[in-house]
Amino acid sequence: MNVLIRGAGVAGLTTALELARRNLSVTVVDIRPSLEGSASWFAGGMLAPWCERESAGQGVFDLGRSAADLWEAALPGHVLRNGTLVVAPPRDSGELARFASRAGGGATWLDEAGIAQLEPALAGRFRKALFFPGEAHLDPRAALSSLQQMLADRGVSFRFAQSGDLPAHGFDRVVDCTGAAAVGETRDLRGVRGEMLYLETEEINLARPIRLLHPRHPIYIVPREKNRFMVGATMIETDDAGPVTARSMMELLNAAYALHPAFGEARVAETGAGIRPAYPDNLPRVTALGDTIHVNGFYRHGFLLAPAMAGEVARRLLADTPQPERLAS
Repeated sequence: MNVLIRGAGVAGLTTALELARRNLSVTVVDIRPSLEGSASWFAGGMLAPWCERESAGQGVFDLGRSAADLWEAALPGHVLRNGTLVVAPPRDSGELARFASRAGGGATWLDEAGIAQLEPALAGRFRKALFFPGEAHLDPRAALSSLQQMLADRGVSFRFAQSGDLPAHGFDRVVDCTGAAAVGETRDLRGVRGEMLYLETEEINLARPIRLLHPRHPIYIVPREKNRFMVGATMIETDDAGPVTARSMMELLNAAYALHPAFGEARVAETGAGIRPAYPDNLPRVTALGDTIHVNGFYRHGFLLAPAMAGEVARRLLADTPQPERLAS
């Protein structure tokens, strides 16, 4: 079977891997000149099913619980299994209890000593915290780049800077993973703007994603290599993909400073915004229309849920009997 995949974000690349490992002929096309610039490029890369269940519900947890294992099988060494730490200022400590109840388990309560042992840079800054040891994270940019190289080595063809739709003739099936490009064309699909910053500082070290609960602008900070920290993300109901707004930048910077004053002296290395497509229930869907299978609606859960959706696409294309989701090299 010869399959055309439209879109080289996390959904398109994980789907390509699932199909390639089943010995299908795969071509991936994208309107961008490279992997850069998609919503996946600006993602946090947190494989956090318990934390996401707090706001997204059981469906995200069920689909994403095995994501860390699936990514590790596909890209050994890319997944960091250091868990997630959730903190809140003393005045908002009640938010921690609410978060724990909605997350539905998976967390250990920490006191000040426990926080300091886990993250020495945060010693004395918070009285209580939630630690989710079963969660993980990865660097989306490194993962996407490695995944593209792996696919190319397997014979998958890539065509970037494709100004228009590549004609579907010559392909048996088409898988549409174009994400936000389908907003306005796909029924019930809306755009949710997510803005982020990259900060650089040598004055603080973190080993895992930190989620800071705040009534107005809860954030997460994810450590990257070379003293960089990804700070995100806003959730604004719009499909405007323009530059980061002044208000969002101030809110993200203020929240980062609330986590640790050292971020006040950090360099703003990069800003970015991506449009995350979502359906009304904020869950992704795999739908068929003629010879085309559409995969969309990942909202803020692209890296967490893409492996499960890729497995579903493969099963539909090959009419497989139900089996556990897999994303393996």
